[in-house]
Parts: sequence; C-alpha cells; structure tokens
Amino acid sequence: MKYIKDTLEFHIEEPSVVTLGKFDGLHLGHRYLMEELKKGKALGLKSVAFTFDISPRAFLQEEYRVLSTNEEKMHIFEEAGVDVLIECPFTEEFRSLSPRAFLEMLTGKICVRRIVAGTDFCFGYKRSGTYRELEQYAPELGYEAVIVKKMQYRGADISSTRIRECISRGDMEEANRLLGYEYFVSAPVLHGNALGRTIGFPTANQIPPKEKLLPPNGVYAVHAIMNGKTYCGVCNIGRKPTVGDNYPVGIETFFFDFHGDIYDREIRVAFVKHIRPEKKFASVEELAAQIERDKETCRKLFGL
Repeated sequence: MKYIKDTLEFHIEEPSVVTLGKFDGLHLGHRYLMEELKKGKALGLKSVAFTFDISPRAFLQEEYRVLSTNEEKMHIFEEAGVDVLIECPFTEEFRSLSPRAFLEMLTGKICVRRIVAGTDFCFGYKRSGTYRELEQYAPELGYEAVIVKKMQYRGADISSTRIRECISRGDMEEANRLLGYEYFVSAPVLHGNALGRTIGFPTANQIPPKEKLLPPNGVYAVHAIMNGKTYCGVCNIGRKPTVGDNYPVGIETFFFDFHGDIYDREIRVAFVKHIRPEKKFASVEELAAQIERDKETCRKLFGL
C-alpha cells in the first residue's frame, strides 16, 4: 500500500475509486465502503482512501480521543487491501475550502472515476457539504457518486461515536462486535520498575499514544500480537496505585505461555473482555494474590 501523508503535493494519474471519511476505527459500517472499493478494483480502478492526518473534531477539541491513531489506521487500511492511503494535513487553509473547492482540489490531484461515501459524510467549510453535493457536482467534475447507507446493528446505526461510548464504559465485547475486530492499542514495550518480575508476574509495559481512547482503568483479558503471532494474556490499564501515586497511565500485560525478550518491540494489545476495575491493595502481597485470581479468570475465559 502506498502511504501519502504530511503533504498536498500528490498526484494519482491512474483512474481511481476514492472513498472519503474520517474512518476512525474503520468499523463494520466502513466495511460497506471497502466493499465498494473492491468493486472498483475489479473494474481496474486503483482504490484510494482519503482521510485526514488527525480527526477534524480533534482539531477543534483538545481532549478528543481517537479509536485509531494515524499509524494504526495505516495498518488497518493495509489489511483491508487499499492501494493508496492519503492522510491530508487538516490545516486552516484546508478547513476553509468550500465543498465545491474541495472536490475540485480532489479531482485535480486524482484521476477520480468514482467517489464512495456514506450518507453521514460531511466535508468543506463548517461541514456544509453532504452526500447531496457529492451527487450534485458529479456530472460536471466527471466522477460517479456512490452513496452507501449506514449499516445498523440491533436497531441503531453503527458509528464511531457508538463504539466510543462502549469503550468508555468498558463494554469491549459490544465494541468489538461493532468494529468487526478486537479493539487494540499498539505501542513499544518499555523498561518498567520490574515489580511484576519480582512478584512472579513479569509484564510488558507500554505507554499508549496520548491521543488514543483507552477503556476505563482496570484488568482485561487480552490478545497480544507480536511478530505475527497471537498470545493470550491478562493486562492492567492504570497508574499502579498499590505501588505509588506518580505513575502515568500505562498498560501492563502478562502473557500466557511466552518466554523471551520483548523490550522495544511494537506489540498490539487487543481487549477481549473487562475483568474488574483497578484497585489499590493494602500490600504488594495482596496485589500478587489478586493477579493470580485474574490469571485464573482469564485462563478459563480462553479455555487454557
């Protein structure tokens, strides 16, 4: 997959099918759009996903958290079979483009034959453009507009907002059903204080990207993916309240049936189920006993 970012100086001369959106999380609803891209590829069109290097909402709200970071989004699109991913810099100049000016810019840089978007897609200054403008300008600008209705699950639209609400309350099973995959965090393994090793539970310590939405602090059954292999595990999100008061929010994961050096490796931790909230224990010994119980709970969940 070709990855274009941090620039508006790009040109794609091959006839292309382009899908537009924020694609935060690339959930099951987005997969409808991916299917339309595949149809275009079958006709000989290059498949292009056009998104932004940050969420437009994040540009306006400093505390906004994303379902997928730019790097995670790149891997998700690559796994979906997209030929080109364009992350357009969401600058003030870009924000001020009218819907028509945006489409003129797009068709001037890409040989667009089809544009695929959802009925909820908005673009241009103050989100004034909708799928109706995509259809309105299609004949003049020389592309076919393919508008995809929202996918529903249990009587309601699948959306990034709905998934974000599930994650924020720790309902990882529902979030994963809406995503079509297990919600994950990718980050390198860092050297910690080695407390886990001293009490018999060596863990991989990660600091998540600051813009990434995390489930509530607590213990989770997880799948950890590294070097193309998947391991079952138990992880804690939190600040290590039993140990001290000044730790940043981090992710600590214990892997079942794994032995080896994983420092500085990038690991994807995928959340399967919330086990319990984070808790401050009276002693490290009480913490160790609870971790043993958490391990047993997760072993039963995974059938180990």
